[in-house]
Amino acid sequence: MAAAEELTDDDYVALAGFRHALRQFLAFSEGRAAERGLTPQQHQALLAIRGAVGAPVSVGYVADRLILKPHSATGLVDRLEALDLVTRKPSPDDRRQALLALTPKAEALLGQLSATHREEIKRLRPMLTELLDRLG
Repeated sequence: MAAAEELTDDDYVALAGFRHALRQFLAFSEGRAAERGLTPQQHQALLAIRGAVGAPVSVGYVADRLILKPHSATGLVDRLEALDLVTRKPSPDDRRQALLALTPKAEALLGQLSATHREEIKRLRPMLTELLDRLG
């Protein structure tokens, strides 16, 4: 499917449905984060840090995962640190670099959010699977 003229009406229906489903999930996610006092970006940063199991997490890693400029990621991590959700400690390999870790407060908050999100994904899975199957 390289050119637009090769797309069928069914392709457009499936693409539109998929985009709508993604927006619905993002709206759901943003709402649940806000209910717990987090911005969507803060929630995403906590999830990125927690999801990097076994890997060192720096501000640069957060910037990469959230598609942010390094100075924007630094500001985000500063705010998370001020909320007692993230700690910084010097890297044992490079003392100029700080490694990030979630606090127990963040672990509890993220656990609640993630359980809710997993349930929503399970609910959406049949619809998303159908839309992806229609797109080939």
